[in-house]
Amino acid sequence: MEQTEFLNKHVFKGLKGINQKGETDESSFFSEEDFAVVLERAEYFGIGIYSIETRLKGEQFEQAKHEEHKKKATDPKWYSKAFLTLRKRQAGLSYSATYKVSSKLLAKEIKEE
Repeated sequence: MEQTEFLNKHVFKGLKGINQKGETDESSFFSEEDFAVVLERAEYFGIGIYSIETRLKGEQFEQAKHEEHKKKATDPKWYSKAFLTLRKRQAGLSYSATYKVSSKLLAKEIKEE
């Protein structure tokens, strides 16, 4: 299974992406509420999140990276804290992230819930 397929099937399932023309599924932007679900699912599956990007009214706003927090990409503490900080800093943002799904997880057959 490819990373994009895994993300669509298990992480983004049932969520409404807010993409601009020409963007791929893997760079999907989500509302604050939906992105909170994405982060919960990423933590559940142990998916690495390298960065979180935000937009305000379609324009790039701010970005947070795991290196800035001195944490591993798979450590949910960094991305939970970054998300909370971004939410408090500005209302009405849309959120996206760069992900890394391990090859072990991609090879695993996950049952549908």
